[in-house]
Amino acid sequence: MDEGTRRMLAETRARTPHAIAEAAARRRRRSLLNQSGRLLLIAADHPARAAFAVGDRPAAMASRVDLLDRLLVALSRPGVDGVLGTPDLLEDLLLLGALDDKVVACSMNRGGLPGTAFELDDRFTAYDAAAIAAMGFDGGKMLLRIDPDEPATADTLAGCARAVNELADRRLMAMVEPFWASRTPDGRSRNDLDPDQMMRAIAVAQALGRTSAYTWLKVPVVADMARVMEATTLPTVLLGGDPAGDPADTYQAWAKALELPQVYGLTVGRAVLYPPDDDVAAAVDAAAALL
Repeated sequence: MDEGTRRMLAETRARTPHAIAEAAARRRRRSLLNQSGRLLLIAADHPARAAFAVGDRPAAMASRVDLLDRLLVALSRPGVDGVLGTPDLLEDLLLLGALDDKVVACSMNRGGLPGTAFELDDRFTAYDAAAIAAMGFDGGKMLLRIDPDEPATADTLAGCARAVNELADRRLMAMVEPFWASRTPDGRSRNDLDPDQMMRAIAVAQALGRTSAYTWLKVPVVADMARVMEATTLPTVLLGGDPAGDPADTYQAWAKALELPQVYGLTVGRAVLYPPDDDVAAAVDAAAALL
C-alpha cells in the first residue's frame, strides 16, 4: 500500500467519516451462495482480540497496513467469495473498494481477550444485527466457548441466542463458532478438540435462538470429522485456524472434510494470509482449488 492510499484512509476517517456509509450503500452485492454452491471466506478478525500470533511469529498480524495488503491480494484471487472481519477492518476494505461482489460476514463478540481474567467472557463488543443490516452486509459471526466452570458462559449463551434471533429477523446468516472449553493450570482458555466434545458444542450451538433457519456453523477440522458432522444438519464452513505442521497435511485434512454433505466451504485466515513462504496468492489459490 503506497503512502497516498494510507493517507487517504486516515484523511477520509478524519474529515468525511460519512463516506464509509456511502461506500457501503454503493457496494455491489451478491447472493450468499453462487452457482458453485461453495463458500470461501478470508477471516481477519483476530486482531480485535489482540491475537497477533501466527505460528512462530508473535506479532505477525500487528501491522494493519501489512494485513490490508495481504487481504487485498487474497480478495483479488479467483474463487474467493468474501471476508470475515470487525468494523474497523471492513470499513478500510470498503474505502479501498475491495468488497464489491463479495460476501461480507461481520464479527460480533470479541470481548474475551486472551491472557486476561475475563478471557472467557465473550461479550458482544463489535457488530450487532442492526448495524450489519444497515451496512448491507450478509451476516454475523459469533464465538461460543462453553466452559462448565465459567459463569460467564451463561451470558455468552444468552448473547448468542439474542444475536441469532436478531439476525434471523432480518434474514441474515448467523454463523456460530462453538467450542467446549476449559482453563489450563496457568489460567488460559483451551478449546477441547476431542470429537465427542465438539459434538456437544455443536448440539448446543445449533439450538440457540427461536429459529435455526438462518444459522450456519463454523467448526474446526478435528479427528473423526464424519462422525462429528453427524451431530448437525445445518450448513457448515470449516475453520482454518492457526497453521501447524506441514501445510500439505492441513490442506489434505480440509479436502477430506469438504466431502461431507453439510460442509459448504472454508473460512480461513492465518493459514492463507501468513503462509510459511509469505506467498499469499499461492496459498489462497490452493485453498480455492479444494472447493
